[in-house]
Amino acid sequence: KNTVQMSSSATSTDYDVVKVDLADNRDYPIYIGGGYSDEEASEILKSHVKGNRALIITNDLLEPLYLEKYEKLLKMGGDIQVDTIVLPDGEDQKTMDVLSLILDKALETRLDRKATFIALGGGVIGDMAGFAAAIYQRGVNFIQVPTTVMAMVDSSVGGKTGVNHPLGKNMVGAFHQPECVFIDTDNLNTLPDRELQSGVAEIIKYGLIRDKEFFEWLEANMEKLVGRDTATMRYAIKRSCENKAAVVKDDELEAGVRATLNLGHTFGHAIENGSGYGTWLHGEAVAIGTAMAASMSARMGWIDEALVKRVYDIMEKAKCPVDLPVDSPMNAEKFLDLMAIDKKVANGQLRLILLKGELGECVLFC
Repeated sequence: KNTVQMSSSATSTDYDVVKVDLADNRDYPIYIGGGYSDEEASEILKSHVKGNRALIITNDLLEPLYLEKYEKLLKMGGDIQVDTIVLPDGEDQKTMDVLSLILDKALETRLDRKATFIALGGGVIGDMAGFAAAIYQRGVNFIQVPTTVMAMVDSSVGGKTGVNHPLGKNMVGAFHQPECVFIDTDNLNTLPDRELQSGVAEIIKYGLIRDKEFFEWLEANMEKLVGRDTATMRYAIKRSCENKAAVVKDDELEAGVRATLNLGHTFGHAIENGSGYGTWLHGEAVAIGTAMAASMSARMGWIDEALVKRVYDIMEKAKCPVDLPVDSPMNAEKFLDLMAIDKKVANGQLRLILLKGELGECVLFC
């Protein structure tokens, strides 16, 4: 990782670059900064577009905020033809039907295999645009431009793409790595507080499963983080991306250690599906799932109650939920039914990520 200062433009910005190391020369950079000049942003993005055609995929919430800007950035210099598609916003739109709209647009505009898809949005857009890129003409390049905390620190990095199925979340998808991830923290200025707090749950996860010092830093800096302090947010994003990149390097296709990134997710995905997609934001469901996993870990005798309290305390500091409401449709039977079709089931056995030992240590429990 390094901090780069671009010198080609009159007003240059410091930004961090975290590299995702992969086999077969598929490494790619994650750019993390804010206040990029148009020239800088255009130069970075265009350097990762291999052909002369690009398709920006975004949603109707982001269209008035950012679509014109990114269209302009890609068109600077006049050597890239840019098409756009605007999808309906929401987790409940992460379906095969909506995915087909991307493929329809790509075919209607006669995009070929040298085209690059640009995912401009949060986790839903990133997952769908990435999956469309994975299957369009058996695979085209794509770039992630995440606009939410959750997408910046987690879903945009590592090549997991897909859509939901009525029977399970992210059940239809592919591993397909981006050419780069371009993070502009200024894009968080329009992110609602609830979405921002939801993303922080994914940041906390890295501290719990593998980075004790980061967790302790988060405990000390959570007010500044949810208060949108720029330097605090940028550091949290960078440290999260470094953790994610290290895990993906070791286990790209989730044969082992990458599964630890799913702390709280098996419970969380069940909550999202069982409550109806869109009722809970992904990070909110993960926060509740993480609290459940911590409580279960303590009941197994694997962590002490003091650590459980720290988990609950930091989630509450982050303004994330830790309990389901009394009127939730989720009961033990529904949890078990939904968790039985989770992707982490292997050979008919449910595998849960639980905390065990000291802060920063976890285990895959079957």
